[in-house]
Formats: sequence, C-alpha cells, structure tokens
Amino acid sequence: MKLFFSAVRLAVIPAVALSVTACQPFGPGRNKVLQAARVPAGPTDDAASIKVVQVSASMATQLRPPPPWPAFADVLGNAQPIGAAVGTGDALEVSIWEAPPATLFGGPAADTRIGSAISTSRPSTLPELLVGPDGAINIPFAGLVPASGRTLREIEVEIARRLRGRANAPQVLVRLVRNDTATVTVVGDVNQSARLPLSPRGERLLDLLAQAGGVKQPVNLTTIQVTRGNRSYRMVLSDIIERPENNILLSRNDVVTALYQPYSFVVLGAAGRNDEIRFEAFGITLSQALGRIGGLQDGRANPRGVFLFRWEPPSEPGGSRIPVIYSFDLKDPAVFFLAQQFRMSDRDLIYITNAPVAELQRFVGIVSQTLLPIATVTTVIQQD
Repeated sequence: MKLFFSAVRLAVIPAVALSVTACQPFGPGRNKVLQAARVPAGPTDDAASIKVVQVSASMATQLRPPPPWPAFADVLGNAQPIGAAVGTGDALEVSIWEAPPATLFGGPAADTRIGSAISTSRPSTLPELLVGPDGAINIPFAGLVPASGRTLREIEVEIARRLRGRANAPQVLVRLVRNDTATVTVVGDVNQSARLPLSPRGERLLDLLAQAGGVKQPVNLTTIQVTRGNRSYRMVLSDIIERPENNILLSRNDVVTALYQPYSFVVLGAAGRNDEIRFEAFGITLSQALGRIGGLQDGRANPRGVFLFRWEPPSEPGGSRIPVIYSFDLKDPAVFFLAQQFRMSDRDLIYITNAPVAELQRFVGIVSQTLLPIATVTTVIQQD
C-alpha cells in the first residue's frame, strides 16, 4: 500500500507541472509589454527599438485625427477629354471626296435640281479600317498612314496630302467607329464590373459608376479608389457626391475600384473575440473598435493592460517605420474620452492581457481538477 501512495505522489508532481504549463497566458503579460522598449523590434542590432507610449489625459491635444486623403480634384483633376486621339486596335471609317471631275475614286454625279449646272462627286467610303499593331492604316493610293497617337484631324490632313497629284482636290473625313483603347475599368463593390470606353465628350467618375450599375453598399460606407499609372488615391463616395469638383474627368486606362471596409485590425488576448475586424475607410476610433469585438472579457481581462501595436510612418523621408506600442489604462475614466479620439489605422493590432487574478484562478482550477481524482482514489483505498 505504501508503494502505491508513493506512486501516486510521483504522479502528482508531473501532473501539477503540466497544469502550470497549460495555464500560461497566450501572450506576454502587462509588465512584459511595458518592458518592450528595452529590446529592438527586429533580430539585428540596428533594428529600430520599440517605443512604448502610455496614453494619458495630458495627451488629449496630441490625439488629433489623421490628415484627410488628398481630394481627387487636387491630385487627379488634370485629365483632359480623350478627344479623337486614335490608338492601336481602334476602328476607323475613311470617306474621300474629289472635286469634279473625279478621276481617282469615282465619277461625278449631276445635281438634278432644275436650272442647276453644278456637278458634285459622290464620297468614296472605304471599308472599316483597323489600326494594326504597327499603328497604321492602309489607304489605297496613299499607302500605310500612321494613325496611332494622332487625332482624327491629323490623319485627315495626312491622307489628303498623300493623295494630292493623284486625286482631284481630295477632301478627307475620318470617323472613329469603335474605340477599343481609351477605356476605363470599373471593379469592386459595383453591381456590374465592366470595361467602359471613353468618348470625346469626356466621361466623369460618377458617369462611369452609373454605367456599372452603381455601388452595392450605402454611399457613406463606400470608398472609391482611382488608380492612374502607378499611383492610387481614395475618397469616400459621399464626399465625391457632395463636392462636385471631385467628380473628375477620367483618363485612359484608369482603374476605378469601389471598396467596402477596405481596412482591418487584429485583436488578440482577453477580448470578446479574437479576430481580424474590417472597417470603413472613413475610419473608426479605439472605442468603436473595442465595441466591435465585444469589449473585454469579464473576469479575465486586465483593464490596465490594453495595448495597441502600430508601425508608425518614418519621421524622415526614406527612413524606416517606427514600431510603437500604445498603452491604455481603462481603470482611468479619462482614458475612455481619449479612446473616443484615438483613430485606428490599417493593420493595427489590439492586445488585451490577462488579469493576474484570472491567472491565479486558472491555476487553482487546473490544479484542483488534477488532484481531486487522486484524492478520491486515496479515500476509497483507505476505506477499503
């Protein structure tokens, strides 16, 4: 029997050790996070050190909202209507007139009006011409005429110049039949993604969104992104509607994307839920973010251990981003007012530490669950 009790005691030691290991918190405790400023943010010695900022009531004037995005009118307002510029793949219609008597493209047609001795010539309209990969169109008696990158008027003048001396006082009219190069792509949260052509009258941003069937989400929750070249700019759709100057003319190859909740933050630790939470482009505050995750877990979370991890932009152009941890003590009522001003950024991480009492309770609970079955077995044996 003594041998049995010795075996039981030996079994208790690893079981308790395992229990202690199992009850360790998911991440660092409050004190560990506050000490993060002592270590670099990366594996190398030259990595930027982590900056820990304790958010307090004295910082109210520093928590100003981030500067607004530049307005479309300021950064994309220089586009001009497409006009009649021709590109590779466009289809053209070319009509040629000659003064009577026509000698190259057709005979004269007499004016049938009574008392009129005027004779005119019929226009010769060539079959639809496609601007080829070489950027040219082939005109009888004029050869390959460069067209890509030229206006319709420039093409007309070039064809007429080449026909002089062959045709009798030629006059040329060039018309754009199909425009396959000056287009805009509309994608995202619209009812119908499309690739839409631009015309010489000049299409504006809201015109193209209407052609795509409009947006799916409410206008005050939808962000419009315009990508031109290698740069992208964003504005909330309601601001574009309210300020007509932001209803910009679109340019060739622009990409218009309608976005709903394009940004996100991650929450970990003793929160109502651990998840990646998306939010609207006009932004939310820390208090709104905590509300969306169900707040802090009762009985488990440490209200003094609410942290926000963020990579701040470099202080100088070309510099490295700065890792910053913002510490919030929700035991202080003034901090709740600050949380209503603190703006969330894309890819922020909220981490809520466990309360020390909660860790002790977890430890006691796990140890009790481990020792209780052993104590029960011991009691039964002693009774026997």
